[in-house]
Amino acid sequence: MNHISDFFFEPYRNKENFIIILEVIVFVTGILSVWYAKKESILVYPTGLIATIISVYLLFRDELIGDMMMNFYFSIMSIYGWWNWARVKDNEKVVQISRTNNQEKIIGVGLFLLTILVTFLVYKSFGVAIETSNYIDIFTSGLFFTGMWYMAKKKLENWTIWIIADIITVPLYASRGYGMLSLQYLIFTILAIQAYISWKKSLDKNHQTL
Repeated sequence: MNHISDFFFEPYRNKENFIIILEVIVFVTGILSVWYAKKESILVYPTGLIATIISVYLLFRDELIGDMMMNFYFSIMSIYGWWNWARVKDNEKVVQISRTNNQEKIIGVGLFLLTILVTFLVYKSFGVAIETSNYIDIFTSGLFFTGMWYMAKKKLENWTIWIIADIITVPLYASRGYGMLSLQYLIFTILAIQAYISWKKSLDKNHQTL
């Protein structure tokens, strides 16, 4: 048990207190955000905004440009998603849980590839040496960007993308000394699996009532 706790929390022994406090806030609000998303609650966005805005600062500080860009994009998409989920017509939500159509799949692939390219170029422009972990970071950035866009559209496939990206991110953040964030993404993975099941049940139920 001590080995597990050391794996996640040892890196924080030498960190400044205010950084630890910020990471705790990101940890709590990030988990709350995914929990609200699972429940299809619009509170996913205000809680998520707190986590992503703080994360932009923390990641920029450590020159993790790909992750920083990802969280900056999350902040923008959270504002869009907040507006989109809030839309109501005739006392019913305008945006309902659905699957992606062929056009949305193509857009998703395009967004994924574009994100990878842009993230790579940003790394180069900042003069950051690109190592193996950075290439993984670039790849997961593409996944996260696409997943966030699908979530704003309430597409079931967003959870499949989150699950894959979260699983990759757990060891990635742990290897960088972000034990708390690594644990957070482990919890994200579990919540994303539960959310996929919950959204799919809701989608199937709605189809049965049509």
